[in-house]
Amino acid sequence: MRARSATPDDAAAVIETLALAFLDDPTWSWAFPDQESRPQQLRRYWGIYVHGAIPHGWVWMTEGCGAAALWIPPGKPELSEEAEAGYEELLRELVGDHADEVMRLVEEFEANRPGEPHYYLGLLGTHPDHRGRGEGMWLLAENLARIDELGMPAYLESSNRDNDHRYESLGFTRIGEFFGPGGEPVVGRMWREPGFGHKRTGYRMVMAAQRAKTR
Repeated sequence: MRARSATPDDAAAVIETLALAFLDDPTWSWAFPDQESRPQQLRRYWGIYVHGAIPHGWVWMTEGCGAAALWIPPGKPELSEEAEAGYEELLRELVGDHADEVMRLVEEFEANRPGEPHYYLGLLGTHPDHRGRGEGMWLLAENLARIDELGMPAYLESSNRDNDHRYESLGFTRIGEFFGPGGEPVVGRMWREPGFGHKRTGYRMVMAAQRAKTR
């Protein structure tokens, strides 16, 4: 298995993988409640994040884009200026009056982000056709090895709390949670100090154990 950073030519494949990966996610199915419309809504919504992040060089994918990870390096913006300016308009176009609640949830994401410089994992997803192979966690492990080499911490939000233990196996620690309007959805906050299994051999051991659990 190999990983490489995505180029603008890969954007469509990355967007498709992430849109399909999050179809049943507890947080984003709350944000986009119409199941029939959700695939196209997620394509458009994740699209602005993918196009915003690719220029930073930290959108990663496996061969065939079976899995994709979108990272924001320290000090870099998530969105382009154009996408930022049109963000609310896009959200209202996608979900109508529900946009107000989604905006409040997005504000919680931003308010709960740590102030210390870190690599931020905005999105990690596996295409449904590639699930059960450990591909997404393998990609995450490879990315974390690079971040360790830079001596930097990492942060993510767990939009599906069933995945917390997978992140913990790669050195993330739960540091709290926040909630959407009315108490739903519940999103976990996870932080990782640099140096956990900094040698790639350590990651291979973790991933071998991870694959064994999915068999």
